[in-house]
Amino acid sequence: MPKTPDYFQGKTIVITGAASGIGRATALIFAREGANVVAGDIDGEGARRTAQQVEQMGAAALAVEADVTHRDQVEDLIEQALARFGRIDFQFNSAGSAIRRSTFLEIDDDLWERTYDLNVKGVFHCMQAVLPHMLEAGQGVIVNVSSMSHKRGGPGSSVHYASSKGAVLTMTLGVAREFADKGIRCLSISPGPINTPFQATSQTSPEQVAKFLADVPMGRFGEPEEIGEMVLFMCSDACGFMTADTVYINGGGGWR
Repeated sequence: MPKTPDYFQGKTIVITGAASGIGRATALIFAREGANVVAGDIDGEGARRTAQQVEQMGAAALAVEADVTHRDQVEDLIEQALARFGRIDFQFNSAGSAIRRSTFLEIDDDLWERTYDLNVKGVFHCMQAVLPHMLEAGQGVIVNVSSMSHKRGGPGSSVHYASSKGAVLTMTLGVAREFADKGIRCLSISPGPINTPFQATSQTSPEQVAKFLADVPMGRFGEPEEIGEMVLFMCSDACGFMTADTVYINGGGGWR
């Protein structure tokens, strides 16, 4: 929680991947704290549903259909956010996917490129689009979603995904250090398995899900809200000296 009461009141967060899962949960957590929420997602209808939920909680919201793999759509997302709210204080880059599971030798160029387009180029586009506005304001926080998989390498099912999330981690570190003296903080979160549509959309088999679960000492998957609450803390004034780091949220597992 922030040190200052009502710290998030009137401040604005832009969230990608806001139509479901971690993105939607984070949107609702920031709405609870009184922040303005810009819900961006390639699923425009899903983004609109998230925005409606935010508004039902009494916070202001804007839904924008945007594919983060396209720079022009990301720039439009940022411009719409600024036109509506006049400021962007926080950016949470949650959009990402393994696309589909695959052994290493079966990863083809299309899967590799689609994975990097979404997970790496998408974050690159988002940070490049928002940073000039944060620099002009002299402050801002960016939180990116990496993954516990970068520690394991994703053998047998997701080397492409793990590699892309390792790139997100490195890019976060570089941006954090480059802009640390400009009032900008940049961090990442590296979740273990979380109860979201991710496993289904990545075509994860029941056997793989059981294997992931067996590696978590807490005996359960995490919930999207548990990631969202960490994003809130990282963006708050209680976290002012933290930048460049990643935070592992994994129930003690994910190391095998």
